[in-house]
Amino acid sequence: MKYKDILARYCSRLVAIERRSLLTKECYRLEIKNFLEYLESRKILLEKTDAVFLTEYLAMRKNKDNIKSRSTAKAISALKSFYRFALDEKFVKENPAELLESPKRKMNIPEVMDKKTIESLLGNIDTSNPQGCRDRCLFELIYSAGLRVSEAVNLNIKDIDIKGGVAKVKGKGNKERLVLFGKKAGALLKEYLQTARVELAGKTNKTNALFISRNGKRLSRKGIWKNYAKFACIAGTSSHIHSLRHSFATSLLAGGADLRTVQELLGHADLSTTQIYTHVDTAILRENHHRYLPKLNMTDM
Repeated sequence: MKYKDILARYCSRLVAIERRSLLTKECYRLEIKNFLEYLESRKILLEKTDAVFLTEYLAMRKNKDNIKSRSTAKAISALKSFYRFALDEKFVKENPAELLESPKRKMNIPEVMDKKTIESLLGNIDTSNPQGCRDRCLFELIYSAGLRVSEAVNLNIKDIDIKGGVAKVKGKGNKERLVLFGKKAGALLKEYLQTARVELAGKTNKTNALFISRNGKRLSRKGIWKNYAKFACIAGTSSHIHSLRHSFATSLLAGGADLRTVQELLGHADLSTTQIYTHVDTAILRENHHRYLPKLNMTDM
């Protein structure tokens, strides 16, 4: 069987059997496509590969494509998934990817914004036009509910209960969860649905997507990133859009919420992922300590 046919069969399994999200499927597809093209260029058969070869391949990726530990971990995850498939389909007799060890991921403290910065960023959005009204509503909802960008993109009108302040979202692995949003986000949603979205959708548009572009189609992640970068620049911050989600989680913990509650609201499968926000609090404390300690009269101590 040709490599392109193997790849197509593998992708079908990811969606139909393993129930992977479309985003994960696409990431794995690109990674395995690169791998199979590498095999083809080297004229190496899949069944002849071993752990040493895979290690050399990953070293090549690191040197040639300059991939970091996080990307290397994703590549290894994709290879392990692919070789499980290849073993089941009898394309290989053993799974050499099982011997690969993922690199230890460096724990990076998430970037957060203070309340004043967030208010400046969101408050400076011009809502006199449909796109501005949509963006103000979108970013307020992302912050108020701690959404991932992909979750905001996939929201449909029926997923929103404005009166109850609740939204149903699909997170990683297509796992559904309920998130809460505040009164301000609710008011903006109501205004957006009654005015701006009607204008953006047009007369013939029938999409169920909550957030749509000026051509009436579902707003893309790329479009959201681009718009946010523009508003962040105006507000004088270099933050990325994911900082809204980070700021949401940090504010909850600072307000006294327990880790389990924050884990549930963020849709984290593992509590250890949520625990990184406790380090954010520590970092903020340390920053304030260094900022204000020199102002103390140390001779009186």
